[in-house]
Amino acid sequence: MSTAVSEKSGTWRNWAGNVTALPVREVTPASVDELSAAVRKAAEDGLRVKAVGTGHSFTAAAATDGVLIRPQLLTGIRRIDRAAMTVTVEAGTPLKRLNMALAREGLSLTNMGDIMEQTVSGATSTGTHGTGRDSASIAAQITGLELVTADGSVLTCSESENPEVFASARIGIGALGIVTAITFSVEPVFLLTAREEPMTFDKVTADFEELFTENEHFEFYWFPHTGNCNTKRNNRSAGPENPVGPVRGWIEDEFLSNGAFQVANLLGRAVPAAIPSIAAFSSRVLSARTYTDIPYKVFTSPRRVRFVEMEYAVPREALVETLRELKAMVDSSTLRVSFPVEVRTAPADDITLSTASGRDSAYIAVHMFRGTPYQAYFTAAERIFTAHEGRPHWGKVHTRDAEYFSRAYPRFGEFTALRDRLDPDRRFANDYLRRVLGS
Repeated sequence: MSTAVSEKSGTWRNWAGNVTALPVREVTPASVDELSAAVRKAAEDGLRVKAVGTGHSFTAAAATDGVLIRPQLLTGIRRIDRAAMTVTVEAGTPLKRLNMALAREGLSLTNMGDIMEQTVSGATSTGTHGTGRDSASIAAQITGLELVTADGSVLTCSESENPEVFASARIGIGALGIVTAITFSVEPVFLLTAREEPMTFDKVTADFEELFTENEHFEFYWFPHTGNCNTKRNNRSAGPENPVGPVRGWIEDEFLSNGAFQVANLLGRAVPAAIPSIAAFSSRVLSARTYTDIPYKVFTSPRRVRFVEMEYAVPREALVETLRELKAMVDSSTLRVSFPVEVRTAPADDITLSTASGRDSAYIAVHMFRGTPYQAYFTAAERIFTAHEGRPHWGKVHTRDAEYFSRAYPRFGEFTALRDRLDPDRRFANDYLRRVLGS
């Protein structure tokens, strides 16, 4: 198969539509060799290179005016090692396809995020995570990586091979090279029982430590302009399987959570004064439910209503105070917020620029419906998050720069030194990386 190269590519847009780029050309390599050749050719032409997955980042992490690499032909499972309990997968594979393929093999990742449209490399490179008391982000489940570096050579890394690269490249924001394959630790497929129920904001925040401690995976959504939350507890189960019925699943996950929610947001965008009433209604529309299924059917949900998002990780012990400040800010402002605020957790990990690097973390994500002005809300929220030593998600809207990150991450210098070594000419640079890592 030959490489598909279009010299005059069109405008690239991300999923949310808030980032656009006009690359000189797009390349869709069908092999690692073709990708290496594309990187070398870009160097000859004096062009920067970026790989882009599904564009699910809200930042310009993948934007380029040079060569845009699309990895959609680099997909599928390379090998499953049942002795080591690992799976090696091509970088362009969507998480959805990986999860389904693993389930057919009787295997599963230990933890995963809520959305599974992203490619494995895009999701891990930006630090995508779910929620977990003991199990961490998708990147924390990586045991090996293969990447094409700035000179076109292929570098493999793991805890035993190029360990200093492994420490950083699992969440590399595209700055160290182009990831071509990832090896994940997996386990035999298991069952999770999900318990979803409404709870008041005051009760969730008062009992947060207990809810966190007693559940393997706890998360909740707070609806601004109300004192209402929806909580979700996922715990391993001996079974039997008891999935959400198809009719109820369609009503709650498609009609209410996507269709009706889209209509409510369109109404709120047209008539902002109606948002508090809509929020009060939305927060009560989903009733309590309990179901048991395989992991990806419990962890992930369809997200068809488009939005823009900011998410910060704060030290877990600072979560409740941070959240109460956020609620007080919204309550005392003229802001009208139609999207719930999502709260999750992760244990400390050892990845250089992971938002949970070296500290137990809690995540607070604020969203605005696509097409509504979000700057005032995000600016006010960011002021609160940064006052609590927050670290922004690499793929979500934020205004922080390298100076801030050098203070927020004890190992920041370790990452930038490795970047100097692997990409001295900044072949993989763009405006976003210049801002967050320095030039």
